Amino acid sequence: MPAQVLTDVRLFVVGADLTSTSNKVELSSEAEERDRTTYGSGGWKQVQGGLRSSTVTAEGLWEAGDPGLVDDATWAQLGGTGPWTVCPHLATVGSLAYLTQALRTDYTLGGTVGDLAPWSGNASGSGVTARGQIAHPPGTARSSNGSGTALQLGAVPDGRSIYAALHVLSVAGTTPSLTVRIESDDNAGFTTATTRATFTAATGLGGQALSVPGPVTDDWWRVAWTVSGTTPSFAFVAALGLA
Repeated sequence: MPAQVLTDVRLFVVGADLTSTSNKVELSSEAEERDRTTYGSGGWKQVQGGLRSSTVTAEGLWEAGDPGLVDDATWAQLGGTGPWTVCPHLATVGSLAYLTQALRTDYTLGGTVGDLAPWSGNASGSGVTARGQIAHPPGTARSSNGSGTALQLGAVPDGRSIYAALHVLSVAGTTPSLTVRIESDDNAGFTTATTRATFTAATGLGGQALSVPGPVTDDWWRVAWTVSGTTPSFAFVAALGLA
């Protein structure tokens, strides 16, 4: 991916698409520096990585009045932990995505007279931040069973995992239900697909996260879904990443 001018960053927080109300998103990750200098270090300081952490900072234009808008969504999430997915460039299948579980720590709104009403907020990662890809895009509503595009994320060695985030952004119908599962295979055609993990059935807006621990020798991954209810329809985003 060449150098980017940030014009189409996508931000998904639990069950809300905050793209249209955000104009700044920053994701940072770091590892603590621990001193391991000994008398045998030859007079040079030696360091080792310790605990890792991540934070997400975002801001934009305030909106309220719907569960998917920033004010309603943030008040529902404040002090709680849920999935965050950040895409530096679009959110089509295969787009680069960073996904994490994060604690919504603060929320600021309001400004001076004449301003477009702003908002800002921060979230602290609560667990792994993974680098991966979008496995299901936000703009395609699903009303029947199906499966997504195969992504070659790679085999999962022992000690690492595939991490998955699900954001359910809109729901319609009578008694609708959406169950999304993570599948793997050793070929792009998924001729012998194996279900590795399944999200809890979703009946409304919200977000979930799960992981598939290694070792897994399959290197192809996808999401698949089951939809039920009377005239159901779901818009959702799914992201997968190896960490």
